[in-house]
Amino acid sequence: MQNKGLIKVFAILFGLVSLYQLSFTYISNNVEEDAKTFATTKYAASEPDKRNSAQASYLDSIGNIPVVSVGPIEIDYNTAKGKELNKGLDLKGGINVILQVSVKDILKGLANNTKDAAFNQALKDAFVLQKESQDTYLESFFQAFDALPGENLLASPDIFFNKNLEDDINAAMTNGDVYPVIERKIDESITAAFEVLRKRIDKFGVTQPNIQRIGKSARILVELPGAKDVERVKKLLQSTAQLEFWGVYKIDELQGFIVAADAKLAELNKVNEPEAEETTTDASEEDNIVDDLIGGEDVNDSIADASKERPLLSKMLYPGQTGRPELGTFMLKDTAVINDYLKTPQIKSLLSDNQRYAKFVWGIASENKELGEEVVTLYAIKSNRDQMPPLAGGVVVDAVQTYDQLGRVVVSMQMNARGARVWEKMTGEAYNNQSQIAIVLDDIVYSAPGVTSGPIAGGRSQISGDFNITEGQDLANVLRAGKLPASAEIIQGEVVGPTLGQEAIDSGIFSFVLALIFVLVWMIFYYGKAGAFADVALVVNIIFIFGILAGLGAVLTLPGIAGIILTIGMSVDANVLIFERIKEELAKGKAQKDAINDGFSNALSSILDANITTGLTGFILLMFGTGPIQGFATTLLIGIATSLFTAIFITRLFIDGYTKNGKPLPCTTSLTKNILTNNTIEFLRKRKVSYVISGILILVSLGSLVTVGLNQGVDFVGGRTYTVRFDRDVNATQVEADLIEVFGSAEAKTYGGSNQLKITTKYKVDEAGTAIDEEIEKMMFDGLKSNLPEGFTYGQYIGDTENKVAGRMESYKVSPTIADDIKKASFWVVLGSLVVVFLYILLRFRRWQFSLGAVAAVFHDVLIVLGVFSLTYRFMPFNMEIGQSFIAAILTVIGYSLNDTVVVFDRIREFFNDHPSWKMNKVIDQALNSTLSRTLNTSLTTLIVLFSIFIFGAESIRGLIFALIVGVLVGTYSSLFIATPVFFDSVKKKGIDLSNKKEEASDV
Repeated sequence: MQNKGLIKVFAILFGLVSLYQLSFTYISNNVEEDAKTFATTKYAASEPDKRNSAQASYLDSIGNIPVVSVGPIEIDYNTAKGKELNKGLDLKGGINVILQVSVKDILKGLANNTKDAAFNQALKDAFVLQKESQDTYLESFFQAFDALPGENLLASPDIFFNKNLEDDINAAMTNGDVYPVIERKIDESITAAFEVLRKRIDKFGVTQPNIQRIGKSARILVELPGAKDVERVKKLLQSTAQLEFWGVYKIDELQGFIVAADAKLAELNKVNEPEAEETTTDASEEDNIVDDLIGGEDVNDSIADASKERPLLSKMLYPGQTGRPELGTFMLKDTAVINDYLKTPQIKSLLSDNQRYAKFVWGIASENKELGEEVVTLYAIKSNRDQMPPLAGGVVVDAVQTYDQLGRVVVSMQMNARGARVWEKMTGEAYNNQSQIAIVLDDIVYSAPGVTSGPIAGGRSQISGDFNITEGQDLANVLRAGKLPASAEIIQGEVVGPTLGQEAIDSGIFSFVLALIFVLVWMIFYYGKAGAFADVALVVNIIFIFGILAGLGAVLTLPGIAGIILTIGMSVDANVLIFERIKEELAKGKAQKDAINDGFSNALSSILDANITTGLTGFILLMFGTGPIQGFATTLLIGIATSLFTAIFITRLFIDGYTKNGKPLPCTTSLTKNILTNNTIEFLRKRKVSYVISGILILVSLGSLVTVGLNQGVDFVGGRTYTVRFDRDVNATQVEADLIEVFGSAEAKTYGGSNQLKITTKYKVDEAGTAIDEEIEKMMFDGLKSNLPEGFTYGQYIGDTENKVAGRMESYKVSPTIADDIKKASFWVVLGSLVVVFLYILLRFRRWQFSLGAVAAVFHDVLIVLGVFSLTYRFMPFNMEIGQSFIAAILTVIGYSLNDTVVVFDRIREFFNDHPSWKMNKVIDQALNSTLSRTLNTSLTTLIVLFSIFIFGAESIRGLIFALIVGVLVGTYSSLFIATPVFFDSVKKKGIDLSNKKEEASDV
């Protein structure tokens, strides 16, 4: 081998750089352990919030103090933290969401909330089109608008030819001219939303956040590893920060309306009552009618009568006080009923002409300790026909959390010059009229203060409310960052608690070490000293992989660890190929030096082909996968590259160094030297038997896929999935029955131990928003309450504390829209990978028959893996849902199957040129026999590694690993009994020329 000195220098330097990169992870972990110890000794386990706060304070206090000093080099915690190996959500806990910015809202804003019938009809039609289309919402809107009858112009003064767009759009423009302008405006708005979210996240204090726009779509990916207060994060991300200042009605002005509305509602109830009585006289039926009238609550007769006679006032806990803007206080659970009452046309008609645009909004909910219920106050703001506030939050240039004279948390705001002028006018009018100004954020009244000292000049104001310091800081944060140009909903989200993350790390490390030990021992057992050299190269390979991950700032995920462990098994393949070729050369009687040179040289082609085919599937995963799947692909690709370098160069350095003085290196041991040598198996004669066996397996698989189908996960069908842990073993069937009563449909399966369940529901799957998520979480908690520890609160259930023994450990949500996108993208990814592989083999071997054999084997393997999942998912004791992880497994199976097949094909081509007189069947049989030791050796080591992860690894990747185990078994079989026989049958009649000469191949 030439340039040995250069390779040594490069390997040593690269190893040192890798260790240097990993040292930051070691340093930051040590400091964080010290912080955790400090917090643990200061606060009890029953005070998790204080522990977290103490830990954060400790890290802040020593952040810039050097913790490592080596000569002039000093490293502090903040520096180490910024350069450590990033851990994903499944290892660290946190939240990962995809936000969908509402293009519909942006369009309405650009059109000044027009009432134009054609425009609004197109918005509705676009929503319908989106259910069956892969187009963007904007493209569907344009399509829907063009399809409307009549001559409809987007450049109409009633739509986009308005003051906002007069510099970009004129009345002479056609719809085709308007399209690119609107596309640009939409893109600018989504970019603005991205920047607003980025500013909010930057202020949130999470280390290593990741926020990126997904292509040119209206979707934004946000990953916050280590975020502990998940509910706070959700609210922060989805809050539009629509700050508005409104005049507000006093109770004195609307008291008459409230009394009249109450009487009208009672009258409407009486009109409906006789119809109900005619249909039934059963007492229970009458009770149901009463329940319907008062909102479905279980009540006694006197309350029921009051609810019929005073439907509105009976729900009012406390009336408003004279001169104040509060109309009354109600229970939070009654707000939906009150909203329905106030939206009724007969009730709205009771408002006077100057009140007809009044808008009823709620204040901040607070807990009433006497009632043990959350209560909320009702307000009526002085809206207008266009629902445009006199002053909006866009004028706010700064906001900060502070305290008022009574020590309460408030948010102080500073407005720009224009806002200051309007604010001074509004406060002047409020002072003169002795009225109040409602400060409304996202349709919630935070406060409605009066003005007691005349007009307020300078544009400074305060928002007060019953919120704590954290809530005040978040409010100031979103006001500083600015409002979102449109609403943003979480269409896909994953929440992982820190306890589950730590358990994943522990199980990942254990399975990793176990797999590594086995591979190291096996290589020495099978190849002796040569195996020991390969082991050193393998350890160097692992250091390189982790060093590159840390240096690139890549994120290590649980599937990523699986990818590294799989790389260990696959990296052995390169060394196995080399050692087997050296053994063959030695068996031919060559001198050891020549045998080593020829062994490395002859194995190189197969090594490159095998790794390139696997790398192509990994690259497709990296390009089209998301989150953890990208982590899997990243480690796989890095592992392939480093494995090639360490196997070809590092192992060679050790072998050349050991043998330079003539020391023998037989690449075998006394126990293994005769294993799988001089094989004479006639594979092709058995091909018809293998065709029958494979045909039966494929038919059974297809039959099951057609009749039973697959257990599609929420990735493909949408829904919400929760991992819930209990303090004792629970009956999954009984829990499922309890939850069906709550949700109507639900599925509960044991997940890991008998005290942990994976629960899936499609309840309100089409609805999104923080309120919906919270509603479902509370319903879930109520349905599980009987199985949770006694006295267990909802806060404890959803809390994300370390060493959590019970409650929600993880949640995952996918909307049907994005689920459909994922399913279609997965199909094209798998199909695309097959096409790419077919083309590569065609390019590499220059014969379509090779491609046909390889693709036939891959289809065979994929169908059988799918069939196994279809046949067994109902009774297997682990999760076998078909989702993105399964697609990653399928692509890996494709890569592995091709790895084996390409090695055999490469040997067929070699034998064809070395033995031109041989018949084709002999060429193929000899090629299969000569590679059998390598095939079985590689498969065995890979399977042992996979079984290590399957048995001892995390529950969340068990289904993925099972798919890989089945894939390796089937892939090994197909490379021997499907790929080459199909190739042979495609050439046996006409023959094939695999040499540089035109020689006719012989027939059987």
